[in-house]
Amino acid sequence: MSNIRPIAPVDVAGLKPATPTTGLPICELVDPQTLFVDGAYQRSIGENGLRQIRRMIQRFCWTRFKPPICAYGRHEGRTVLMVLDGQHTAIAAASNPNIGRIPVMIVEAPETAAQAAAFVGQNTDRLGVTPLQLHQAAVVAQDEDALTVEQVCQRAGVAVLKGPAGNGRYRARETIAVNTISGLVQRQTAMGARRILEVLANAELAPITGHHIRAAEFLMTDRDYCLKFEPSDLTVAIGELFLSAEDDAKVFCHGHSGVPFWKALAVTWFRKTKKKRHLRVAA
Repeated sequence: MSNIRPIAPVDVAGLKPATPTTGLPICELVDPQTLFVDGAYQRSIGENGLRQIRRMIQRFCWTRFKPPICAYGRHEGRTVLMVLDGQHTAIAAASNPNIGRIPVMIVEAPETAAQAAAFVGQNTDRLGVTPLQLHQAAVVAQDEDALTVEQVCQRAGVAVLKGPAGNGRYRARETIAVNTISGLVQRQTAMGARRILEVLANAELAPITGHHIRAAEFLMTDRDYCLKFEPSDLTVAIGELFLSAEDDAKVFCHGHSGVPFWKALAVTWFRKTKKKRHLRVAA
């Protein structure tokens, strides 16, 4: 029996199919060395990217080729093609002396914000593009949720990096846990998230991790804990414990099967935190 089957539409009952807001893309053959990339939302090429490009050069075959997605933009007073998705492919083609022109698909996205939004759309469901890269592109695209995360972090004194520290060394108040922060904002509102992040930032953690954020959120929102200390005292405890808290949390996890690391870290911090004095109320 044949395994060939036709493309057939699925049932769209209950859906509201979108009407395209731009015209159909066009395809063109271009010299890859005439293409540009906007660093405002595109990642720079690191060592892993270079290795990938070298492999693509050595294995270049049109059956493997996926045309880059581009849009017309302005650079130094002239119209150029900006690569929205597929810069590794474009660089590999530009580096291969056997390749003169490549097909590209050109979409309507004349402004940087529209191009960044297109980048997000192209990569949201794709592996290999990190949450940090998508977040930075969403900020450039003026996405409301991404801008809220940026504002919350800025007001809390937290710096969201564009990627992991190259040498693995982070400075105080830096973080790459953008997905965790986004979830924090959704659960606790912008103001609540800011209060929690300020506690961690003032403790001079380097970096502020997802575990730190979840532990602080738990202590500052759970009624069994949050009424027993001042946020400033939690900051002091976190700073005094520093890295030893994570070692103690690991020991706690070993002794309490099923307890997640972030909760063990929260318990470790709480034990060190100065508690409020409860005054008796006269009858």
